[in-house]
Amino acid sequence: MKMDKSAQTLLLVLIGVCFIGESTIHTALMDKLADTKICADRDCSYVISVASALEDYVAPDCRFINLRRGQKIYVFSKLRPAEGAGVFWSGSVYGERYVDQMGIIGYFPSNYINETQVFQKHTVEIPTTDVDFFCA
Repeated sequence: MKMDKSAQTLLLVLIGVCFIGESTIHTALMDKLADTKICADRDCSYVISVASALEDYVAPDCRFINLRRGQKIYVFSKLRPAEGAGVFWSGSVYGERYVDQMGIIGYFPSNYINETQVFQKHTVEIPTTDVDFFCA
């Protein structure tokens, strides 16, 4: 089978990406923190509320985000844990400097924050998936 030059180039790029990605990217599925979560919509794409960090929190692994006291957090979901488990919410934080304005998304313990404004009072409860707890 004869390939034109653009098809050959595309194939080489894809092989290179696969080779480089395989050698430098390590991913892992992590244990589930909950079986269901509360969201503003079925896709968890809308912000439920805004909160403020009550104290600093250091993330134990890549699923979580660090919080600084007074930092603003946009809450996207609230995990519904099994009895006796910790209560974690997911959201995004933003840096104070313009260069840090890319949001960082992850989980944090709900007892470290204070909800300051609720945007969505009517929420939906949906099951979590393995991808909800994925580390890259």
